[in-house]
Amino acid sequence: MSNLNELAATLRLPAEPLRTPMFIDGKDYAGNTGEFVTRKSPGHGVPVTATPRACVDDLNAAVASARRAFDDGRWSRLSGEQRATVLLKTARLIRDKVETLAYLETLESGKPIGQSRGEINAAAGIWEYAAGLARVVHGDSHDTLGADLFGLTVRQPIGVVGIVTPWNFPFFILSERLPFVLAAGCTAVVKPAELTSTTTLKLAALLTEAGLPDGVVNVVTGLGAVVGQALAEHMDVDMMSFTGSTPVGRSVLAAAGGNMKKVGLELGGKNPQIVFADADLDDAADAIAFGICFNAGQCCVSGSRLVVHRSVEEELVARVKAVFEKVRVGDPLDASNHVGAIVEARQFDKIRGFIDAGRRDGAQLVHGGESTSHGERFFIQPTLFRNVQPQSALAQEEIFGPVLSVTSFDTFEEAIQLANGVPYGLAASIWTRDLQGAISSFREVQAGRIWVNCTITGGPEMPIGGVKQSGIGRETGRYGVEEYTELKSVHVQLGKRPRWIA
Repeated sequence: MSNLNELAATLRLPAEPLRTPMFIDGKDYAGNTGEFVTRKSPGHGVPVTATPRACVDDLNAAVASARRAFDDGRWSRLSGEQRATVLLKTARLIRDKVETLAYLETLESGKPIGQSRGEINAAAGIWEYAAGLARVVHGDSHDTLGADLFGLTVRQPIGVVGIVTPWNFPFFILSERLPFVLAAGCTAVVKPAELTSTTTLKLAALLTEAGLPDGVVNVVTGLGAVVGQALAEHMDVDMMSFTGSTPVGRSVLAAAGGNMKKVGLELGGKNPQIVFADADLDDAADAIAFGICFNAGQCCVSGSRLVVHRSVEEELVARVKAVFEKVRVGDPLDASNHVGAIVEARQFDKIRGFIDAGRRDGAQLVHGGESTSHGERFFIQPTLFRNVQPQSALAQEEIFGPVLSVTSFDTFEEAIQLANGVPYGLAASIWTRDLQGAISSFREVQAGRIWVNCTITGGPEMPIGGVKQSGIGRETGRYGVEEYTELKSVHVQLGKRPRWIA
């Protein structure tokens, strides 16, 4: 660890891949295959980490550990205060390790080091928030059932939760799920994306240091098609939480049918930035550029569609282009850069394919389009297309890269139709100075999360999730704990029950 801390402090690349074992039943776990997934940094093209390639037997061991830990009550039967104490200590340990965790996050994901630091610190805040919720989970009472009957609703932890997280925000997205799972009293098996597993493994060790009982959180690494699928199908898992693409979400939903386990899904998005004629165009332009460049556009709530009133389209596009021209793309370990690397070659090629399709479909390339993959270092300049047809691939499909499409409208009704005219409904931003127009817009726009005169902001107090093909269920906020509980109705007879047969 001292060598890792030194590397993190100096932001030097490791001389050889940093190996981290899996974590099952409170201890390091090597796995049965002896094979590793070696990760090359997408911003540097060199091997930086290695994590075990698990098999189904490893996954079964993790689920068995979580099952024992839940059934014997070592966590679920603790008081809310006791659970909160562990979550708060975890938050403190995360803050103590922010430089190391951010360094590992940047190596594996390719995101800028400043962004990684911000995400780790924000994640610690989520753990602190969830700790408070551990003490307020409650049911209800019903004293209106008559003189001889009293009713209770009891909220109890759902059981063993399988959590599959994506590669774009490995630590932050896990922190939007796991502390709420734990606050509810559940146990968990976590399967991080094979490209970005190391910070999840480090978090598991911090949880043990914070006092979490053995077996409550287990981490299995490897390929989603093997261990992720087995986790979704497992008969001893009571709920699945999956964050990722819509196609894979469908397969998780189908796999969960074996034991009818509950499923929470946060999936893809094709999110509109709706700009009305009265908007503050300077503010909107900066936010729009941020919304599509953040994490190199590899963000499920990225504002990838600019839907703008025709009267201000030309002016706004010029302002967005001016912001794009100031965006620095490059080495993610250089804190002066705004945008880092694309996560891997497949994603790089996919984004490039959409840019080529935009050119072929007749959209006007206003800015960007350039890319480089020299030395397995994957970078794409922020790209802006104008005159994008609403039914084209640029406007309909999730690109997951720094590519912004622009479509104009003339009326409020047309703006709403364009905003809702995709299969997704994850997020949206609305830009207007008119309060009535803003309220009318967020009432009509089909999305689980909406920002007015801002974008990609907020804290854990508010719920997140999607509608349509963007998902099922809600995370964070008080709803984030309720998501991982079951309600039980209890009827208590007071006095003698009326006899059926006298």
